[in-house]
Amino acid sequence: MNLATEQRIALISVHGDPAIEIGKEEAGGQNVYVRHVGEALAELGWQVDMFTRKVSVEQEDIVWHSPNCRTIRLKAGDVDFVPRDNIFGHLPEFVENFLKFQEDNGIIYSLIHTNYWLSSWVGMQLRQKQGSCIVHTYHSLGAVKYNTVKTVPLIASTRLGVEKQILETAQRIVATSPQEEEHMRTLVSTKGSIDVIPCGTDIQRFGRVDRKTARNELGINPQTKLVMYVGRFDRRKGIETLVRAVGQSKLLGSENFKLIICGGSRAGHSDGEERDRIEKIVAELGMTQMTEFPGRVSQKDLPSYYAAADVCVVPSHYEPFGLVAIEAMASYTPVVASDVGGLQFTVVSEETGLLAAPQNVSDFADAIDRILVDAQWREQLGQAARKRVENKFSWEGVAMQLSELYKNLLHKSVEQPMVANS
Repeated sequence: MNLATEQRIALISVHGDPAIEIGKEEAGGQNVYVRHVGEALAELGWQVDMFTRKVSVEQEDIVWHSPNCRTIRLKAGDVDFVPRDNIFGHLPEFVENFLKFQEDNGIIYSLIHTNYWLSSWVGMQLRQKQGSCIVHTYHSLGAVKYNTVKTVPLIASTRLGVEKQILETAQRIVATSPQEEEHMRTLVSTKGSIDVIPCGTDIQRFGRVDRKTARNELGINPQTKLVMYVGRFDRRKGIETLVRAVGQSKLLGSENFKLIICGGSRAGHSDGEERDRIEKIVAELGMTQMTEFPGRVSQKDLPSYYAAADVCVVPSHYEPFGLVAIEAMASYTPVVASDVGGLQFTVVSEETGLLAAPQNVSDFADAIDRILVDAQWREQLGQAARKRVENKFSWEGVAMQLSELYKNLLHKSVEQPMVANS
């Protein structure tokens, strides 16, 4: 087999559509990861097909991102939004339509990179049916997630079983941080092969605008002390901790103090419910006048929001990586983040920002205040944050590491071909 003719890969992200507008329900770090990895791999010469589930009749079946990179939407259940915990029963149809796409287009994907546990089940089916080589990225571990929620969903036991099976059977697992790898080993299985390859960010797009220009664009007073949150509205994202921490800040009541909570929408699903809950807490704390909810921020405007902030807060109960943290850091903005998971890897406490105990309001309040009251230190943290991202977290660098991994696995599969089960 000539490897040059085999540089084709399927990225599977069942519930996270790489072509959807970031910030919508079910659109967050995973969508960003798959889209940018796909585009960067295409730049390296790979033919990249990204498969996801179609959720609306208005959606195109195929979206081209570049000549070598496209998103392909497959039917799996009703063509409508389905919460991720309810998708599992539709996966056999996804597999069936994936195989049909291959047949219709004369393609067999010998290499498949799956994302999130739902996609891993699809990948394991495809390995069984046609001997595909499987690489998997978790994005979130059930064993960790279910320790942070009060109500464990019915799908939990299925998810935990699938996550153990993929770790033990995939050709390679890609952990996005050493902390995530440790969780896999201690909470899931000691078997299986793991490589640590981080997530990335667009270092050309973020950091291109300075704070003064960004504030001018957004109509924010140059003297304002600005705290920023970017992300989905989800209880596990810890927005309540952030709001209550700002409510305890020593700067509360000063004229130029602002909190901006970016993301989400007012209508639809759990996203809207959580936004309503957070707005009520803001009102109860008397912070309505100083708090803005701009909703979903366009990808064009997002770099300006990050650059305008004095500090970006990532108060998640858990994050396997924390893409928002490196986007902020790439924008010369220090980060206050929960001392959990991959955030312990992306944020270097006292150097690029500060880590605080998860769900600890006073800890977050102290960390936020430390950065806000010392402008010179804030600048130092921001410069160090940008340098760390340049050195470790560019999409180009991530794609090059993944490309080498894929090539090695393809060579091995040529030397020791797998036999597909009938």
